[in-house]
Amino acid sequence: MLALLAVSLRAQAAPPEAATEHVKARLVSSQAAVAPGQRFTVALEQDIKAHWHTYWLNPGDSGQATTLAWSGAEAGPIQWPAPSVQAIGPIVNYGYEGRPALLVELTVPADAKPGGRFQPGAEVRWLVCKDVCIPEQVSLGLDLPVAAEAKAGPDAAQIEEWRAAIPKPAPFAVQARPAPQGVQLSGPTAGVSKAYFFAETWGAVAHSAPQALKAEAGGWTLDIPAGDEPVPAGKPLAGVITLTTPAGPQAWTIAVAMPAGAGKGPGPADLNAPTAEVVPPAAPQSDLGLLPALALALLGGLILNLMPCVFPVLSIKALALVNKGDHKGEGLAYTAGVLASFAVLAGVLIALRAGGQQVGWGFQFHSPVFVLVVAYLLFLVGLSLSGLFAIGGSFTGVGSALASRQGLAGSFFTGVLAAVVATPCTAPFMGAALAFALAQPAAVLLAVFLALGLGLALPFLVLAFWPAAQRWLPRPGAWMDKFKQALAFPMYAAVVWLLWVLAQQTGPDGVALALIGLVLIAFGLWWRHSSGASLVGTGAAVASLVLALGLAVWIKPVAADVTVAGESATEAYSAARLADLRAQNKPVFVNMTASWCISCLVNERVALSRPEVKAAFAQAGITYLKGDWTREDPAITAVLKAHGRSGVPLYLYYAPGAAEAQVLPQILTPGLVIEAVSPPTAPRSST
Repeated sequence: MLALLAVSLRAQAAPPEAATEHVKARLVSSQAAVAPGQRFTVALEQDIKAHWHTYWLNPGDSGQATTLAWSGAEAGPIQWPAPSVQAIGPIVNYGYEGRPALLVELTVPADAKPGGRFQPGAEVRWLVCKDVCIPEQVSLGLDLPVAAEAKAGPDAAQIEEWRAAIPKPAPFAVQARPAPQGVQLSGPTAGVSKAYFFAETWGAVAHSAPQALKAEAGGWTLDIPAGDEPVPAGKPLAGVITLTTPAGPQAWTIAVAMPAGAGKGPGPADLNAPTAEVVPPAAPQSDLGLLPALALALLGGLILNLMPCVFPVLSIKALALVNKGDHKGEGLAYTAGVLASFAVLAGVLIALRAGGQQVGWGFQFHSPVFVLVVAYLLFLVGLSLSGLFAIGGSFTGVGSALASRQGLAGSFFTGVLAAVVATPCTAPFMGAALAFALAQPAAVLLAVFLALGLGLALPFLVLAFWPAAQRWLPRPGAWMDKFKQALAFPMYAAVVWLLWVLAQQTGPDGVALALIGLVLIAFGLWWRHSSGASLVGTGAAVASLVLALGLAVWIKPVAADVTVAGESATEAYSAARLADLRAQNKPVFVNMTASWCISCLVNERVALSRPEVKAAFAQAGITYLKGDWTREDPAITAVLKAHGRSGVPLYLYYAPGAAEAQVLPQILTPGLVIEAVSPPTAPRSST
């Protein structure tokens, strides 16, 4: 049945056109029929609602570039038309209005059979902005016949017209010289009345700073202030330059080596003004220092062991220490697993940061596929602890092998599991250390993350190396097996929580696929158990797991709901709404949270949802804004970065007339919140 369903879904190509509230999108093909191995052009045409805009490859001070994730075809990079400047107050963005077309080259598989169908599909995501910014996405596809010879389509001429608008390499030489605040570009084009340089990479230029043009009979020069991350000397400064001459505007791509001695620009303009599309300023460079950051990271990692997402895993491993023996090797292996996981996480963050992405702690939980895989992993651990199966040998890192003396591999993979389940938690002292690390070079970032991992691993490491501490543990006995089985239920509870997170990201369809995957896993393991762990039973279990993981391919995020369900007194956060409330001198409480953040959920249950806190908000006339970071949201990421945080939770209180927000601690109590939002008591008269 599932196989027939899979075939049916694959046979239905996505439609070539779709519309959201603000953008109509369609895929346009240059071909009416394609040939095996052919390379041809398709276009994504966007019809954007008046006064709204989407974004270029480098969105500028804020925003997010349009992306296309292709399936069923090999696709080249997006070919971008020249953008325009989208200036809103002090913010300068690069993007498109009207009807832009993004071109992509697709390749038909060489083994495609004439008489068949070529059905490439694309998941298209964009951010569309006016006075607010809204992330949107659609699924588009083409359904083209495969023939022995290709045949041009009715839109081939339109494709060529759009291709003509794609900037080509400049036919003239561009020189670069150092300037006091950045770099000066010059070229031989005569009669230039306007010029503007759009850098391909974020931070290479100061987007909001003016670019001064000096035009002479023999050519032009353009002074470009450097941005927060200027291009190093000798590296290419690449982008699009637009020149307006008597013949009209022209756009060319250029790439010039950055000269030695190019200055650092003045940085971004002040972004605190209450404009419509507000993005907070970049966080100031922390003066925390490396040693204090390492100490705070170590302390934060220690506290992570007490978080509800980590403590059950630590308890599983602590069972092994109840038995007498030398556990030093296991302690070192567990620590190695934790440190290896944190090193991998740091490496991914470094790579994403190098690619211009703004990322923070827990960023991987933005991915529904990651959430689903972790849910599967914890479900397997729970089933193993319940006694349904035990994985031995080379797979001792999962299941009941995690709970007993199963060698160094089990300890190592327990450390990996502890690190994975720790990432949705934020402990005190972590925020300052992580914010410092994310603003530092790669080596410093790695050192802080390893210190955080060492703090997480330290309790078990101490127990393994200090026999006296092991005397605090209870004596071995029959209770151990029952306790091990009881630990399965926190794992099942974590799976339920992850499915709830998945529901926020993907809606009911995603949860249905996840539940099918869990049933497949349980069925495969039952078959293996009932067959006595035979080769056939083991093969069935492996096949069920592979099929369950295959369902992740169909997990699709849904557009964010701008309402906050079940909280009538809460509004969804937007920079425009915050600016409007502050302009009216009203008190505002901002809660930056995420469904996968356990610390956030605990704070909301024990503090923010309490009747006395709600009464204090009502009495003070406070507007409660909630920003949901469950899905990736560049606007919220920017707010976190501006306040020196790399992840949620973040709690801000803007008192009436206050110039800056009061930042509340990451662990809340009702009394702490009420005290923060209550006006200061006037001193009593001495008379």
